[in-house]
Amino acid sequence: MPVHRPGSAPRRRLAAVGTLLAAFSLLLTLPSAAADTPPRGSAHMGMGVLEHDGRQGTPVPGDATQTEGVDVSSHQGNVAWSTLWNSGVKWAYVKATEGTYYTNPYFAQQYNGSYNVGMIRGAYHFATPDTTSGATQANYFVDHGGGWSRDGRTLPGALDIEWNPYGASCYGKTQSQMVSWIADFLATYKARTGRDAVIYTATSWWTECTGNYGGFATANPLWIARYATTVGTLPAGWSYYTMWQYTSSGPTVGDHDRFNGALDRVVALANG
Repeated sequence: MPVHRPGSAPRRRLAAVGTLLAAFSLLLTLPSAAADTPPRGSAHMGMGVLEHDGRQGTPVPGDATQTEGVDVSSHQGNVAWSTLWNSGVKWAYVKATEGTYYTNPYFAQQYNGSYNVGMIRGAYHFATPDTTSGATQANYFVDHGGGWSRDGRTLPGALDIEWNPYGASCYGKTQSQMVSWIADFLATYKARTGRDAVIYTATSWWTECTGNYGGFATANPLWIARYATTVGTLPAGWSYYTMWQYTSSGPTVGDHDRFNGALDRVVALANG
């Protein structure tokens, strides 16, 4: 029969508890990739701009006439469109889809609400090239709000292709694979709608992930993301931008944009 030493069992239990507490404390201090990764569907235009490019000053209007716009997603919820209209915002883009697994639950309020106050509006798709093909995502986009109508108030759909919020910046693709994926999306979108989609991106991402490919510039309008006093260097091929997302901290809605031209040029883009 083993000899029982008074107090030995409680001491062992206390030691075990102490070990467990120490291990738990260590776990709390370790970085968690899962905790830092946002849920699928939560991506929106420009969410990586501050992290990768930062903010370099506040832009001021130049000599050329520009027209104020906004872009929105589910992060903004139900948008106060009348307030934005009265502040001078005349056009808007609304997130419709992401990948082939997400549609914006606020899309109807945002897309129709902007139109109803008088704005020229369009829809955008947040690309996830690591999940499905470009053609598959273009079809999903068109089927869930990303189409185009010849009403003079609807802008062509926009492809939001930027930093991956869920993993590797370039979605695990080589530069040539990324160019092929984008081309697949653009060709399918045009076949479905008759319009060339707008490309939204940042020069730094475009350079890293496409090798600064310049082959889309002749057909696809550029929407550049840069929070600075100027747009800076544009991606290869484009000699000018059509739209510029210049801040994520604007009034009423954070993401504000400028169209490179007067309102009649916005109408011209809508009319194709």
